[in-house]
Amino acid sequence: MSALAGISVLSLAVNLPGPAAAARLVSLGAQVTKVEPPSGDPLAFGAKDYYDQLVTGQEVVQLDLKAHADRESLWTMLADTDLLLTSSRPSALARLGLDWPAVHERLPRLSQVAIVGHPGPDAEIAGHDLTYQAAVGTLQPPQLPRVLVADLAGAERAVADGLAALLQAARTGEGACREVALSDVAETMAQPALHGLTMSEGFLGGALPSYGIYAAATGFVAVAALEGHFWKELLRHLDVTGERTDLETAFAQRSADEWEAWGRERGLPIAAVRAAGQHAKATTDSKD
Repeated sequence: MSALAGISVLSLAVNLPGPAAAARLVSLGAQVTKVEPPSGDPLAFGAKDYYDQLVTGQEVVQLDLKAHADRESLWTMLADTDLLLTSSRPSALARLGLDWPAVHERLPRLSQVAIVGHPGPDAEIAGHDLTYQAAVGTLQPPQLPRVLVADLAGAERAVADGLAALLQAARTGEGACREVALSDVAETMAQPALHGLTMSEGFLGGALPSYGIYAAATGFVAVAALEGHFWKELLRHLDVTGERTDLETAFAQRSADEWEAWGRERGLPIAAVRAAGQHAKATTDSKD
């Protein structure tokens, strides 16, 4: 049986964090209904394939929550729901009569995860993944981030907090509301850099020749021989010293794909560096 079999989730969340969280809940066995405005979810216009992937297994319903009849339809749906997922600012929910005090009074067993930009009294401050990352120092201007760290890590935190709320409700018989602030998530994700771990002279930032990216004959190869036994085995198989220049010379002899296959044959953590969207290919022409 799936972990969340029998759990009903209703999501009012659009864009990325909420839909990604809802998709994760589906993967855990929850029954998810996604309620969108008549205009749809903006994510569907920006990345239709991604949107379709995230809503797989969900019932998608469009309601105009500014209309009384549609709000009443929503309340009817919520009466059979265990967890409500939102991503609007508190004032927007309050205008619709969907703020937590109103929800809890009407449906005391219903739990909620409220995804917001900033915590507590700052929840009305507008923002998106880009601004959250900008504030904590994880951007490298002028490039935009390839990975929406705050959004996706925020989705996972929303799932964790949702599970905590459901557990609390099961124990007490009363629903709980948990707030997930994406700015807090961004700050958490920035901690390795803040503490120097991933900065240029850090343990995982380039200080160790055993953990880095090397130019191959074609492409680049990522080497993560961080543990001592991996490092010793890598040096033994390459027949080189631990000097970075020796490794650079060695990895320049084959393609990145060949090195990946070579590493797998020897149980070493080596991977070809691929562009976004590329699929890994098994290579069969690796040489000893």
